[in-house]
Amino acid sequence: MFVLAEMKHVIRTPPWKFNVKLTDAIAEELNKKLANKVVLNVGLCIALHDIISMEDSFIFPGDGAAHTKVRFRYVVFRPFTEEILTGKIRSCSPEGVHVTLGFFDDIIIPPTALQHPSRFDETEQVWVWEYDTGADGEKHDLFMDAGEPIRFRVTAENFTETSPTGPETPDVGVPADAAKPEQKIPFTLTGGISEPGLGLLSWWSS
Repeated sequence: MFVLAEMKHVIRTPPWKFNVKLTDAIAEELNKKLANKVVLNVGLCIALHDIISMEDSFIFPGDGAAHTKVRFRYVVFRPFTEEILTGKIRSCSPEGVHVTLGFFDDIIIPPTALQHPSRFDETEQVWVWEYDTGADGEKHDLFMDAGEPIRFRVTAENFTETSPTGPETPDVGVPADAAKPEQKIPFTLTGGISEPGLGLLSWWSS
């Protein structure tokens, strides 16, 4: 689930931190810059692990800060495909079951990856596994309620490049009530529970 990613970056240390040990100041700046951020094709950054090396620091004309090229390792959340994780159901929708790990929410289990047969209950807004009891075709409904612990297999990951947007300016000819562009999610996981042992933990507790 967690990996060490080696990265390089030029860190700017402001003058008011010159009284702090350089490695400590750089570590603070790295965590401020990367913690809880998604790096494209790397994953969700959690915390600095260690600093491998630092080159000489430079102060450029017109800028009193020190600039230091640093090689470091960062703890990153990036599960591998086929890894089995346990989270909690955040919500359900016709698109599937939305799962959270507490620190990461962008996980979806699509309808095709649920236990078969399953249906979406519009009234309760939950997915339901129509479990075959084996008694003359009798079925027992198992509801996938929000907040329930769920075990799933990671089947795919998706990184989306999100370019920074500039300040909002009124566009000529665009109605004031026009829909804003949909916000892109930089890192999402797709999961599946369509095999024995996966799904709600309560299903297999006995």
